[in-house]
Amino acid sequence: MANEKKTSRNPWAWVPSLYYAEGIPYIIVMTVSVIMYKRLGISNTDIALYTSWLYLPWVIKPLWSPIVDIFKTKRFWIIIMQLFVGAGLAGVALTIPVPGFFQYTLMFFWLLAFSSATHDIAADGFYMLGLSEHKQAYFVGIRSTFYRLAMITGQGLLIILAGYFESTTGLPPVDLGVYSNPSARVQVINPDSLSFEKMEGELRIITSAEDLEISTKSISRTEADSIIAMAKTWNITNGFYSEEKRAQTIEAKKNEMSGFERFIQNTFGVQKEVVSSTNVAGNVGLIYFHLSNIPEEEIVVNFGSSGGDNSIALIEGTRITFNKSNWNKPAFAVIQLDPKLKFASMAKFEARAGNVKLSWVITFSILTGLFLCFFVYHKFMLPYSPSDKPSISNGEKSVFKEFIDTFVLFFKKDKIGIAIAFLLVYRLGESQLVKLASPFLLDAREIGGLGLTTGEVGLVYGTVGIIALTLGGILGGILAARHGLKKWLWWMLIAINLPNTVYIYLSYVMPESFFMINLAVAVEQFGYGFGFTAYMLYMIYISDGEHKTAHFAITTGFMALGMMIPGMISGWLQELIGYQHFFIWVIIATVPAFIITRFIPLSDTFGMKGNKE
Repeated sequence: MANEKKTSRNPWAWVPSLYYAEGIPYIIVMTVSVIMYKRLGISNTDIALYTSWLYLPWVIKPLWSPIVDIFKTKRFWIIIMQLFVGAGLAGVALTIPVPGFFQYTLMFFWLLAFSSATHDIAADGFYMLGLSEHKQAYFVGIRSTFYRLAMITGQGLLIILAGYFESTTGLPPVDLGVYSNPSARVQVINPDSLSFEKMEGELRIITSAEDLEISTKSISRTEADSIIAMAKTWNITNGFYSEEKRAQTIEAKKNEMSGFERFIQNTFGVQKEVVSSTNVAGNVGLIYFHLSNIPEEEIVVNFGSSGGDNSIALIEGTRITFNKSNWNKPAFAVIQLDPKLKFASMAKFEARAGNVKLSWVITFSILTGLFLCFFVYHKFMLPYSPSDKPSISNGEKSVFKEFIDTFVLFFKKDKIGIAIAFLLVYRLGESQLVKLASPFLLDAREIGGLGLTTGEVGLVYGTVGIIALTLGGILGGILAARHGLKKWLWWMLIAINLPNTVYIYLSYVMPESFFMINLAVAVEQFGYGFGFTAYMLYMIYISDGEHKTAHFAITTGFMALGMMIPGMISGWLQELIGYQHFFIWVIIATVPAFIITRFIPLSDTFGMKGNKE
């Protein structure tokens, strides 16, 4: 009796868990990986390029979707892919601490991506086979809700969890007050004369002073540059930079640029303000850090602004790595005043030394355990649907012919070229924004970001953002069902694109109010949720007819392609022109969608009540 295979089971026992399990690996590969790599010190260019390639399995999944039909059952593929996802998560956790972690973790993210894409094919097929049409319609909202809960878990709870481990597993933070003072004396520090002995007590960060005063008297640009260069050279020589690219000066980067890159930067890049006197600069102050004792493992200190006057800026020392060979040497940070600042003012800075690698190891270990639970649960709880059978019995030739006909019929649809162009450009702006939004929030204010912590970014996107996204999606679905997609198409197109301007506001105004940052992201996410409704409904519209399921898989491939290619170059472009001009470019990139939308084929009644689902 215990081994009896149940052919049906209450959908509440497996639909919610199945779609929750479907959403988790996708959001990990697409979003969590970006934030993890940012916290581990990978450049925006590498993050955007290599994580955008991870879209590829979703782009090409229609090419191997027939394999899921031909060999084994959908149930088998779901269970085995959940085991593969768990193996990929375990691989990421195990390779984060090792040298060359970027390449190794990317390898396991590829395993996650292919396993997740295959799981999507099997889960959607099993949903249609395991439920009657009536129950499919009833549970479509339930599956969407639990998929969104997976988004909340990935974008919010997981990031908050990693941020919590980061703040509790490392060293206590150190606060520093920096004051501009017209009567302050100029500092002189000889780093070669500084050496520190072991100190009693718990391992902690030691600073040269709790407060730093900098004279408002301007100095020559040559003098300022020499102090900055001294600190930079000292930090690099003593191994305080963990990434070789960070040792590269701006001038060296310019020398390595191609003519095309130099043209883009000179023409569209954010131009630094030039002071009227060509050899005048704001005064600088030096602060140095060291550890109280020999660390057992590498300690990464992130130093940046935590509030106050933006005219007091950190120039050097945003990320410092201590190890067993340099813990007792000074790691320098250089803070510079705006040359126009001639009065007393103040800014706050904070040095945080959470154990970033350990925090992500713990987070991915928890995820590994979660998917082991999914594997065991679905092995026993998924029903054995009588219609869930492999189609290998149809014969190789018939399967091959069916495979070819599926693609031929899709590309014979009315105005399919225009429809495909719509799928590729509708999210052209958002495909680039999504890759750099989190790095923008995380980057220090001194380099154009908002300087939020990992936990704060998790809160912004994982709670406020997801709530706004869900509300926008629900409203879009209600309105499209009531009046049809065509009536609301243009409003949805505007909604998914226009709210992106909040990032222009954030990058120029640089608000310190956490409420304002949350409000801006909520507006953008609500617009995205509302506007994305049109995209999903149009995918359903052009997939209608024979081979609906396979044709929908093809449209999802074009959707992923439209996200992957623009995302690959977004980080490179942002580093050339800066955040401010990059977000302006994102708005410009929405123009093709407005042009193409005018020509797409679309029924006047599609989406209204009574339309076949």
